[in-house]
Amino acid sequence: MHMAEIILKEESYNIIGACMRVHATLGSGFLEAVYQEALEKELTKSNLPYSRQYKLALYYDGEKLKKYYVADFLLYNSIILEIKAIDYLSPKINDQLRNYLKATNSRLGLLVNFGKSSLEYRRLLNPKVSQ
Repeated sequence: MHMAEIILKEESYNIIGACMRVHATLGSGFLEAVYQEALEKELTKSNLPYSRQYKLALYYDGEKLKKYYVADFLLYNSIILEIKAIDYLSPKINDQLRNYLKATNSRLGLLVNFGKSSLEYRRLLNPKVSQ
């Protein structure tokens, strides 16, 4: 049986590694803004290409909307990173990121939760976009 290729595998590994270093240092219990700032320092230290609070255009039926989506981070100019500091990653949060992937025509989203004793993360793909 042939295994499906993991999209942006090395890039995802680098991003999750940076998140794990931040979580190992700070632990859980801080506000999301603290993790954002610490992660920005870790991404810079790790030489990972990123933009923070990146505005992504939204599209409906092929037309650009006036509203836009502000991603916590955009990495490698292609991966949306949403960070949370909550007790539980609900399906609603997954759906929200999946909708942003579709509306921005982005391929991959990472959802990372710093709010638990162990770092929690999910990879979400937009099946409508191919590399």
